[in-house]
Order: sequence, then structure tokens, then C-alpha cells
Amino acid sequence: MTKSPITRDTLLDNVRRVVIKVGSAVLTTRDGLNGAAINRLADQLSELSNRGLDVVLVSSGAVAAGRQRIYERTRKKHRNGKDMVSRQAASAVGQGRLMHDYDEAFARHGKVTAQVLLTRSGLKLRDRFLNARNTLERLLEWGVIPIINENDTVSTRELEFGDNDTLAAMCLGLVGADLFVNMTSADGVFDRNPDGDPEARPIPLIEDIAALDLEAMCDGKSSVGTGGMYSKLRAARRAAQLGVPTLIVTGKGAFDIPAVLAGDQGGTLVLPDERVVSSKKFWLAYHDDPSGAVLVDGGAANALLTKGTSLLPIGITGVEGCFERGALIFIKTADGVELGVGQTNYSADELCRIKGKRTDELAAIIGPTVSDEAVHRDNMLLDAAI
Repeated sequence: MTKSPITRDTLLDNVRRVVIKVGSAVLTTRDGLNGAAINRLADQLSELSNRGLDVVLVSSGAVAAGRQRIYERTRKKHRNGKDMVSRQAASAVGQGRLMHDYDEAFARHGKVTAQVLLTRSGLKLRDRFLNARNTLERLLEWGVIPIINENDTVSTRELEFGDNDTLAAMCLGLVGADLFVNMTSADGVFDRNPDGDPEARPIPLIEDIAALDLEAMCDGKSSVGTGGMYSKLRAARRAAQLGVPTLIVTGKGAFDIPAVLAGDQGGTLVLPDERVVSSKKFWLAYHDDPSGAVLVDGGAANALLTKGTSLLPIGITGVEGCFERGALIFIKTADGVELGVGQTNYSADELCRIKGKRTDELAAIIGPTVSDEAVHRDNMLLDAAI
């Protein structure tokens, strides 16, 4: 029994807005940008736009385009420049080249594109997040196709999204998307790593992605690297929480996005969760990396999981890390099991002083209090895909 009436044949029935993410493995070759792939992508996204869909493209490729441009002009190869500064410099060169190629490809269909560069710090503040949403909404009202990428040149290691799968998942909530299409070099998701196991079998449908052990499927987080299948499945897990189905499909060769969306077989369809989180909770949980953690006792853990309560100081048994009020933190059991994340009302120092204390004791310990709750339930997401 499926958790949702969504099938491949009905996928587009209620879709108004789609986010499509395309990675470097699809857009580039050893020599730089793949013009044929860019043109094919523009052809197919223009077709979706002509059908009345709002299309948002999250695109990689700037670094590869920059390295290609540098070599064309200097005949010097910079393929080994994998440090952050080198990647940022190559991205600064390549962003213009990438957008130029996209502009020309979409212009063949009378489509206008817009470059939108985002940083994690830019979406961390709620007012900036809402301003970015308003800008994208206006572009889509005008029939423009936004092309989003991380602003690599100004990002820092602490603030970068880390991969465009993560950025694309954030964009789902940013634009209110109904469908997420993640184009990759693989033909969907397999039960094991097909690169190391010839017996690996494709998985055409994932009904409950929350029940999967993603690390085991992908041979652990570290082995797949940035942009690997682990990050794609984590992005699909986040999309499912937002109520958005995900299609993980190949972008290699003669891919056909409209046909796949119309029901043709290929790739993997990930169904959304039955319980959908709000856009605000989604933003709160994934706009930043947690700065620390609180450990809670069994009673508090049970109340959080079964009753949907807020977390009170009396239920906290330990504090990990150094963080200020308003930081995103993990909520864990005493033995380290992650229950979720939330925005703390108190600093780590304050929580260390009031942990295990009743509400009526707080003021005497730390002075006037900002809240009875350490983490309010409205600012908490359990089972977060961090």
C-alpha cells in the first residue's frame, strides 16, 4: 500500500512549479562545458514552460566553465586547483560563461533567464529569505526562468551549502515547488552501489524514504563525496518532509525530462511523507548547521515524540558545544540518538545552569527569562535529515 496516490502517470496532474537540479557530471566534460547538454536541457525546460509550468533551474558548472575559460586564454591547466580559493576563483570566471551559454540556449525558444546567486548566510536571516522568495516569485510571474547557483566567490567553508543538492532542497521551500527533479550521472537509485556491485538492482519507487538507511545504501557519507548519491537521497528526504515528490533521473545521453514526467519509466520516484512540515519549520531546520546539542531524559524524549510538546529545561540532562540564544541545535537522547533539531531560546551557558530545573526556578538562577521553554515546539523539527 502506497503512502500517496502519486504515481508516474499522475505526477504532473497537480504540478504547478518544478525545481530541476543539474550537476556538473551532466553539464561538463573533461574539456569544460558540454554545449549539447546545455542546449538539450534548455529545449526540454522550455517545453515544460510552454506547458504552463513554472521552472526553476539549480545549476552547477561554473567552476568547470571557469577552468575551461582560463585554459583557452592562457593555455595553462588548473585542474588540480581543488582548494576553496581555486574553486572560488574559477567560479568567478565561469559564472558569466555559464550564464552566457544558458542565455543563448533558452533564447532560441524566446525564453528569458535570470541569474540568482545565493549563499547560506543570505538565507539564514528570515527577512532575507523572504526577500529572495519575493524576487523569485516576481521573476516567475514575468515568465522568466531563474537559474540558481551558490555564490561560490563569497561563500566560506562554514557557510557554504556544500553541494547543489542541498541548495536545491532549500529552494523547494523558497519557491513553494510541487516537484523536485534531480538529474544525475546515474540512472536513478540502486539498492547497492552499482560501481562496486554488478548485482545492484535499480529502485524505481521509494515509498517511505525515512525508513531507509541512506548511509548503508551509499557506503557511508564520506565515500560518496560532495554531490554523490547520499546527498541526493538526503535532499529527497528533505523534499519528502515538505510534501514534495522527487524524481532522481539520469541527465546523461539523450535524456528526456518531459517524457519521464509524463510517465515513462526511468530513474527513481521518491514519494512525499504523509505528515508535511511547514515551510517555516523546513527553513528553520535546514538554513544552518547545528551549533551544538542538548541531551534529554527519557520522559522528555517521549513527550517530544508522542505528544508534540515543547522542550522544557527540566527535561535536559546535558549540553554539548558553545552556542548563543537563537542558534540551531540538535536534540538528542542521553545515549546520543538524534531526535531532531530546534532553535534554542537560551545559550549553552544558560542551559548548563538551568538544566534539570523547574520553570519556577529559572528566574532565580539566571534572572529574567525570555521563555519557559528551552526549545519551543513551533521552532523544532523532529527526525530532521541533517
